[in-house]
Amino acid sequence: MNVASLTTPHLGSTSLRVFVRPLQYFFLAAILAGSPARANELRPGNVYPLTLADVDRQQLSTSDGHVTIITVVTRKDEQKAQQVGDRIPHFCLGDPKFRLITVVNFQKGIFPPFQGMIMAIIRTRLDAEAKDLQKTYTAKHLNRNPRSDILVVADFDGKAVSQLGIAPVSSEFAVFVFDGRGRLVRRWNDVPSAEALTQAMNEAR
Repeated sequence: MNVASLTTPHLGSTSLRVFVRPLQYFFLAAILAGSPARANELRPGNVYPLTLADVDRQQLSTSDGHVTIITVVTRKDEQKAQQVGDRIPHFCLGDPKFRLITVVNFQKGIFPPFQGMIMAIIRTRLDAEAKDLQKTYTAKHLNRNPRSDILVVADFDGKAVSQLGIAPVSSEFAVFVFDGRGRLVRRWNDVPSAEALTQAMNEAR
């Protein structure tokens, strides 16, 4: 399955809501830890060839030639996640060079019996979202399946966020921009402005 291009700002917003909503219903199994020690933070300018597995079991790499935005969220970050999607620059639309990945940090608090159920719910909702977005793609003459443009990593064990220098049990929100070889161009701990995000992606491509 080919890695996907970035979606429209609207798609970024709605696709981010897709996986956050299930968490509101199934996060009762979560056990949130106290304030963790900060992990080793990734530094802009360094190369990080990271590999993440999404809910569709695709292996997504920061060094496979794509300009990659990674947003790390917990369930409380729904509004911030939507804002990142809204601020993705328009030139990314339909361009397979660009890719948005959302990593949901479950903070190592979901018991294994619930993990499969949550994964299935996320995939089902992504399928429904893709069907709704097909009209938008058709109107913009994008000959591709919208479902492949929604990339979500459900991090139950902390392995994904640890690669990004975030402690697994933390509630940290972060946004990263990597160039095609895995060089970290920018990192933010809050939602970047549209101008800053555009500048970083222009630098990365």
